[in-house]
Amino acid sequence: MITDPHDDKLREECGVFGIFNHPRATDMTYLGLFALQHRGEEAAGIVSSDGKNLYLHKNVGLVSEVFNEEKLKHLPGSSAIGHVRYSTSGSSTVKNAQPYMSDYSRGQIAVAHNGNLTNARVLRDELEAYGSIFGSTSDSEIIIHLMAKPTYRAREDALMGTARRIQGAYSMVMLTENMLIGLRDPYGFRPLCLGKMDGGVYVLASETCAFDLLGAKYVRDIEPGEIILIDASGLRSLYPFKGKMIPRAHCMFEFVYFSRPDSLVFGKPVGSVRENLGRQLAKEHPVDADIVIPVPDSGNFAAVGYSMESGIPYKTGFTRNHYVGRTFISPAQSQREFKVKIKLNPVRAVIEGNRVIVVDDSIVRGNTARNRVKTLREAGAKEVHMRISCPPHVSPCFYGIDFPDPSELLASRYNMEEIKKFLNVDSIGYLSIEGLLRAAGARDNQYCMACWDKVYKCSVIDEMDKFGMEKQRRS
Repeated sequence: MITDPHDDKLREECGVFGIFNHPRATDMTYLGLFALQHRGEEAAGIVSSDGKNLYLHKNVGLVSEVFNEEKLKHLPGSSAIGHVRYSTSGSSTVKNAQPYMSDYSRGQIAVAHNGNLTNARVLRDELEAYGSIFGSTSDSEIIIHLMAKPTYRAREDALMGTARRIQGAYSMVMLTENMLIGLRDPYGFRPLCLGKMDGGVYVLASETCAFDLLGAKYVRDIEPGEIILIDASGLRSLYPFKGKMIPRAHCMFEFVYFSRPDSLVFGKPVGSVRENLGRQLAKEHPVDADIVIPVPDSGNFAAVGYSMESGIPYKTGFTRNHYVGRTFISPAQSQREFKVKIKLNPVRAVIEGNRVIVVDDSIVRGNTARNRVKTLREAGAKEVHMRISCPPHVSPCFYGIDFPDPSELLASRYNMEEIKKFLNVDSIGYLSIEGLLRAAGARDNQYCMACWDKVYKCSVIDEMDKFGMEKQRRS
């Protein structure tokens, strides 16, 4: 597995957006992708339709770097889909950027995918054996090749058949010349929601924060296992898994870290859930201290909750540099090392002479967290107590999160006393699995928590890292 031992943060899976019947569809998609930028910072792309043809532009970079006014002018039409990407399958190159677009026997189609297919290698081997030629090493391109199989007589048959063949996590949007399509896997791993604007305009997005920016009204979540078709005649749905008893497996980490706090995800307000996580964390791991500070930005709401429950004042102990730039979002190890040093700076006047509780959303390898502790001690902290608003990560994710091998996960290698020593903290406290469920108001049979409890609800055929198919191509 190719990983960066200096990067302690998880990588978002991706964000998808789609809009139908808007005169400025491309502009709306551009704005929608801005709202979803937190879900993927490596590449962005948009495909539009004018009713006759599809038009594509994509590249490596942030939304603001990939698109400008001139490029948007070359994406005409009243329907569009967009994608922001962090590579959980395939490396960070233009060929792996999404959406993917293709011509086939039933016309043109484009797809933007959030998630990971757990049987990708098996499907790709099968398709290549029958003559399919792939232009990328991403699992998402497999979906287009399955749709194009000549055995399907109609587009709806192709959608139903493809959904039944692919396994794993997928929330995706598709665009044809005259239809916007949304699909969600039967487990419901990743969020996908439907919104509506005035004038009969429909919108699909990974998170509701994209609706807020556009003035769209949230209608509902796309159901797990649902295929929604949007065209000039309105909405209709297909259910390829109807009658099958498939467990729910919503990704709990959407609440902990991935989703924006102003989004409604799996029917719950993310910011409120994070406050509850912090409150529960304070109940489980109280400590005498002078201030509570978050690791911004994902630790902010949990730190507020911890402060409210404990009665210890909330302070801003780190100031964040929001102008790091895309160069430092590159996976290159040397750039990530520099990013760790410049991204957050301690506020010495707040830290010096105080016993500090630091609230963060998670610890992966532990190197960045250890550097943060070192920074706080250098800024004059008398004590540093680390509090984490989720359980210890002990196993990898195969459903769209770029988790490292278990041998690289701090909590998989060390016990709590060893973690405390490694981080050089005065105490360490993780939220329990039971506390996590309680704080989220969730039933454990609705959520996937495999990274914490090693229970994988969807079978994993291809246990490979995100570069797996590239290695296979070279072998």
